[in-house]
Formats: sequence, C-alpha cells, structure tokens
Amino acid sequence: MALVILFMSYIKTSQEIKKIITGGKLIGEILEKLGKMAKPSVSAWEIDQAAERMIREAGGVPAFKGYHSRGEPPFPSTICASINDELVHGIATKEKILKNGDIFSIDIGMEWPKATSSKLPGFFTDTAITVIVGNVPKKVQKLLWVTQEALEVGIEQCKIGNTVADIGRAIEEYVKSQGDYGIVRDLVGHGVGHEVHEEPRVPNYYDKAGEKWVLQEGTVIAIEPMITLGDYHIKTAADGWGISTTDGSLCAHFEHTVCITKKGAVVATRRPGER
Repeated sequence: MALVILFMSYIKTSQEIKKIITGGKLIGEILEKLGKMAKPSVSAWEIDQAAERMIREAGGVPAFKGYHSRGEPPFPSTICASINDELVHGIATKEKILKNGDIFSIDIGMEWPKATSSKLPGFFTDTAITVIVGNVPKKVQKLLWVTQEALEVGIEQCKIGNTVADIGRAIEEYVKSQGDYGIVRDLVGHGVGHEVHEEPRVPNYYDKAGEKWVLQEGTVIAIEPMITLGDYHIKTAADGWGISTTDGSLCAHFEHTVCITKKGAVVATRRPGER
C-alpha cells in the first residue's frame, strides 16, 4: 500500500498530460529529423548542434545538457549519441564520426515549455531511436527491428490496472521468442514528466517488485528496451558517461514517453513517420 501512495505523488493532472503530449509531439518531430541526419562522414557533434537549435526554436530546453546525479560530471551534450557497442549516454563529440555500417542511437529529452517560474513549470519527455548508417548485415537489421517491436509490446501493456511488472514480462517474453538476445538489466525505463527521471523503475524483464506499481490514469512512463547481440552486461567509459556492452556486442535502444489515460495509452513522443 505504501508504494501505491508513493506512486500517487507522480500522477499528472489532465492539464499536465496535455502539455506532455504537446511537448512529446514536438520532440518526436525533432528526433525524426535528427535520425535522417545520420549519414556517413557526419559527426555526432553536428547532429547535437541541430538538436539543441531545434529544441530551443520549439520553445523548450534540452533536458540532458548539464544533467548530473550521484557525483557524476554534468552531461555536456544535448543528445546521447551512442555508436555500435556503445549502448547509451555517449557524448556527442566532433571526433565521433559516423561511417558506413554503423548503428547510431540518439536519445533525447526536452523540458517544454521552458519553465518561467515554479508556478509555470515545464514538463519533460524522453525518447530514443537507433538508426542504420549505410548498410549492415541482416542480423543487425533484425536486432533493431526486435528492439523496436519490444517497445511496442511494452506499450500494449500500458492499461489502467496493469502493473509495471506486466510491461517487463511482455518485453522479456517477446525478445526471448525472437532469438538469443541479451536484455540489459542494469539500466531500465522510468517515470517522467515533472522531472527527467522519476519513479517507478520500468525494467525490460519481469521483476516481481514491479507488481506493486499499478498503472493509473495520469501515470507517465518512459519505456526503453535495450537489447544486445551478445551478453547483457555493461560497463561505463572513463568519461563517466558512455555505457557500452562488456563483450563488445552491438546493441540497440528505442524509447517512448507514454501517458496512461482513460481512453488508453497515448504515446506522446510518436514520430511523424511511425505507424
């Protein structure tokens, strides 16, 4: 019962949900444009500069730039730019140049509208894609497809009365049915809206603790499957941010911000070109 009461403190009002959906639509449009920029010889820094410009033109603020917690250094870029075996939190540098055969993950968050006071705050959305640069083998194409479909499977569980555990179970069962993939366990989805990261944790595997987190009207969560072609273990780079697979296997990451409403799940961050 105590956990349900804790969850109530993260419930969003109908007016807040409307703003999250509006902001989500904007960041979805931005992310689609950024994904199209991912071509050979383009640097992560160029894509990052475009991301910040588009966010600010939309009336928002980059959610990740300057973010830090637990004694970490402030994150220096607008997007998390991760290539191949780099899973998440990669820094977008000028030296990180895309080449044919890469897979490139773009994770982006935005506070919208820009907060002007504590009485007029902004609301956070969080979304990610992994795109192919040039040509890759079919097994890599399938990795991206399975990861994206796993996200959709998780979204299907976003119904009032279901639990966070239902989401993780559905994703895990789906991924295991598709082949021998690693499901990252040390990183999970999360609540979002008032802050970049809120409760509850949203694992991509079954976790009994998630049964206590019941989805209610006004719940807003970021679901983000992170799947590898090898082992699920991960390691952190010397810069304190970039996280990659321990065995060097390729990995993919897709994410959406999802609002639970009376009429069902609303995917706030849908991109225009998505189904």
